[in-house]
Amino acid sequence: MTQRVYQAWKGSNKFIFGGRLIFGPDARSVPFTVLLILVPVVLFCVFVARHLLHEFSPYNAGYAILVVPILFTIYVLILLSFTSARDPGIVPRNSHPPEEDLRYETTVSADGRQTPSVQIPRTKEVMVNGITVRVKYCDTCMLYRPPRCSHCSICNNCIERFDHHCPWVGQCIGLRNYRYFFMFVSSATLLCIYVFAISALYIKIIMEHQRGTVWMAMRESPWSVALMIYCFIALWFVAGLTGFHSYLISTNQTTYENFRYRPNSRTVAYNRGCANNFMEVFCTKVKPSRNNFRAFVEEEPPRVITLPTVITTTTKETAEAEDEVGSRRQKVEDDLDIGDDLMNLSQRCNPAEASNDQPHQTLDIDQSALGFAERAATIRTETRHGSWGRRSGSWDIAADVANSNVRESQNYATAKEERG
Repeated sequence: MTQRVYQAWKGSNKFIFGGRLIFGPDARSVPFTVLLILVPVVLFCVFVARHLLHEFSPYNAGYAILVVPILFTIYVLILLSFTSARDPGIVPRNSHPPEEDLRYETTVSADGRQTPSVQIPRTKEVMVNGITVRVKYCDTCMLYRPPRCSHCSICNNCIERFDHHCPWVGQCIGLRNYRYFFMFVSSATLLCIYVFAISALYIKIIMEHQRGTVWMAMRESPWSVALMIYCFIALWFVAGLTGFHSYLISTNQTTYENFRYRPNSRTVAYNRGCANNFMEVFCTKVKPSRNNFRAFVEEEPPRVITLPTVITTTTKETAEAEDEVGSRRQKVEDDLDIGDDLMNLSQRCNPAEASNDQPHQTLDIDQSALGFAERAATIRTETRHGSWGRRSGSWDIAADVANSNVRESQNYATAKEERG
């Protein structure tokens, strides 16, 4: 059965609603982030804003204090969904390395053999606004990453204009969702300031009504104190992020570039001035996704890379080695021929030995005199037995004979003369 792209996705992302929404592998943190926003707002509406409905003139002006945080919370949650549930700018993977960048090389071994191999450069240089920028090759996605692109080890994807991976939203922050991430963080900052300010105002109103001290007012509304403490702590995070990313936008940097690289041509190449940098982030059209997660997977036929034909050249050392092997092979064959001659000689002598009842004779050959002393240990002639029933068998060529001097038995000559 044909699968859709999101079903055969090689990254670590999670999909819901048939691939319409995409999250990071740590998407479980999103409900926790939602609770961190909703719970304080609900407590604020119940224990603080409800008591301020009729505290301002005109009589019903206090309803605005209740409506504003509700609408603002909805707005923050929408920005959170735009940040965490959409494609952050994933670069589609290649099924094979780029053919135009392949390099065919040959390696020469010690024996002169040449082995062809296919390699791809790890980096290459591209021009960005008239400045040379080096891009890297991604082994996982099998592509050269576009400028400002980086591979996220958590999502296992290459992300365009990669900023960072945010665990609070469970998604990478990149080209297509950085705008919404900044708006989410800055809006959460404003929401914290609003809840903190109104809670402090409510404590002041209690002090005026009861004509008491701050401690008496705080005992009267403990939830206001709790909300103020919570918002004060949260402001350290969201306000700090808002200020830091405001600086990054003004200099057209990413979090990844700011922590990894020092200010050099790599970051200067993208800086277009403070105003233009803000315009680029907030006033440009968001690029469409380069992935259709609901499309059907198109299977590609296997691609065969044809290596160039390599003609193996014979070097001087290789030729000498082959000649030496050939001479050794010829020497072994000569040794075997000599062994056969000795066996024939022994067979001619055996009839005389049988008729005259001569004792067993041994023929010793000094192989060093024949020029094959180094191969003598490999030549062994086994004892052969005739069909006429002689006592001790025929002539024996033993291994220890190879190291003795050349001598032939005189008994063999005497027997020959008697027969003559």
